Amino acid sequence: MDENPPAFPARAVAWATAAVALVLTLLGVLVQVRIPAQWQPRPPLTPDFGVALTFPVTGAFLVSQRPRLSLAWLMCGGGLLASANVAFTALSFYWASSGEMGAANAGRAIAVVSWAVAGLMLAILLPLCSPTGRLPSRRWRWVVVLAVAASVAEAALGVLRPDPDPAAYAWPEVIHNPLEVRALVPVYTTAMTVLAHAIRVCVVAALASLVLRLRRADPVTRRQIAWPLTAFAGYVVWFLMGESMWLPATLWTALIPFTILFAVLRYRLYGIDTVISRTFVTAGLLGMVGAVYFGVGGVSSLVVSGYHQVAGLAAALFAGGFFQPLRRALQRVVDRALYGRVGDPALLAERLTQEVRRADPADALASVVTVVREGLAVDGVAVEIADGRPRYVESGQIGPSPREVPLVWHGEPVGRLLVGPPGARRFAAAHDERVLATLLPYVADVAHAVRMAADLQRSRERILAAREEERRRLRRDLHDGLGQTLGAMAMTINIARHSLERSPETADNLLRDLRVGMDAVAGDIRELVYGLRPPALDDLGLAGAVRALAEETLPAGADGVEDVSVRVDGDLAGLPAAVEVAVYRIVQEALNNVRRHARATRAEVRVTRSPAGNGGGELRVTVADDGIGPPARLRAGVGMSSMRERAAELGGSCVVTAPETGGTVVEARFPLTA
Repeated sequence: MDENPPAFPARAVAWATAAVALVLTLLGVLVQVRIPAQWQPRPPLTPDFGVALTFPVTGAFLVSQRPRLSLAWLMCGGGLLASANVAFTALSFYWASSGEMGAANAGRAIAVVSWAVAGLMLAILLPLCSPTGRLPSRRWRWVVVLAVAASVAEAALGVLRPDPDPAAYAWPEVIHNPLEVRALVPVYTTAMTVLAHAIRVCVVAALASLVLRLRRADPVTRRQIAWPLTAFAGYVVWFLMGESMWLPATLWTALIPFTILFAVLRYRLYGIDTVISRTFVTAGLLGMVGAVYFGVGGVSSLVVSGYHQVAGLAAALFAGGFFQPLRRALQRVVDRALYGRVGDPALLAERLTQEVRRADPADALASVVTVVREGLAVDGVAVEIADGRPRYVESGQIGPSPREVPLVWHGEPVGRLLVGPPGARRFAAAHDERVLATLLPYVADVAHAVRMAADLQRSRERILAAREEERRRLRRDLHDGLGQTLGAMAMTINIARHSLERSPETADNLLRDLRVGMDAVAGDIRELVYGLRPPALDDLGLAGAVRALAEETLPAGADGVEDVSVRVDGDLAGLPAAVEVAVYRIVQEALNNVRRHARATRAEVRVTRSPAGNGGGELRVTVADDGIGPPARLRAGVGMSSMRERAAELGGSCVVTAPETGGTVVEARFPLTA
């Protein structure tokens, strides 16, 4: 199919054909208006009017874009013949009403031939060749052969038609046919009926070829075929219903060339899948809900005879109950039919579930991004996770201005999904929203898992770093402090031994110095032990240690603090050692902040242990003051970060707030297992 710029002669011929067709159509309309009522054509309006108005112009436009496209020339030629049928049908009856029977018969013959060939070109060959301009395969040639034979035979019989019986003639006078073949009288009606059925078979077969193309096509071509398939399906319905439905058929036929135009030029297809999807879902809902309503209403009327209000209410309730499940089921069926397995949100969700089960969060995120990109049919999709490892995962190319969709896990923002531009296999916006609505919770779950895995890894790194730092400190303290002191004491003992006999006074002085050194060593050892675990916890318990800490840190009158109270609720016995140390250090840091920064007059420490039904519970620690409160833009320093990390290491939390009454509240919570 040549898509080069059109040659001037082809474009000129196409637009000239369109102009002639429009002139003939206008002529036919003007002539038909002037025909006397008894000679008016029956039916007065046929699908050829719609064909004549839109097919030639649309075909000429297509020729301007693709001069070698056979579909465009079929539309031009078929539209011209349809306009000739409109014009010469009107002229034939006008001449007959004026008594010019020879001219009327000639006009009738031209109209018959034009009608037969136009129907062949537009109702059979055009759908057979849509949207590529070629037959689906050689096996469809029989349809072309049968359609050509039936149309030629129908046109020939129309030209050779014997004059009908005047008694059964619908118009005032029979238009004599000088070419009539009287031998056809016995078989004429039967032959025309057989040919009409043969043409109907060809029309339905042409529609079936589009359906088969749709089933076997790739997603891009499938969306191309959807437009002409929808249009021709509607036309076939009206066509098979006969002349009684030719008015809606005329209006519908006028829309067919635009659907072919969209399909051939491969524009965005103007959301045909959305139109089809909503049409089928709406029709299915109306049909099913209507059936449920009338079915339940009928049963209720039989069961509750005479109570029509009860029957109506029952029917309405049942119909309403069936509405949402039916809508979801129909939408899934339509999505599966339009987009296949790749575009079915439910299947995509199932695939996501399998991907997540098979891999760790980081690898699962890459698989999730790929599945979302395929499900949306876009050029690229990326996920950006706050504080995640990895922080950014991309599949394809999202381009310079992607669409941003926030990822929220149980009300907590965990990142954002970046969606690139639509790809070649573009789905409709409505379908993309359904896919996003289905897949976003899964993506948010994986993003949250990546964040949690990153937090866990960072926590492990912090624990390892803290452990190694503590080991370094112990090594330094033992080597540089205690080790040096013990070494010096050993030398002093040796010197004292040598001086004991010769100079007892010198030995006594050395031993006195050794005693002082031993006191220093004991102090160093106490400092080391205190650094590992506050001894007050073992001596006084958590409650006593907190009271002692409050009295030591904020003695009465120190730094303007007039009153410090400690309140303990619940039994604090049997707490894990790690929890006791974390509580002690958090209270210590919070009280130091009160002394240094709060300018408070009162402070309160409250430790509460609340039991839970499963045998565990929660330990809550609150340190509140009535000071100036935290700054408007609070920056977490070393102390505040330390408090939060101590709580987080044990699965708890620590927050700093400023109540409306003023001051600062530090609240830490620790979950307790049974």
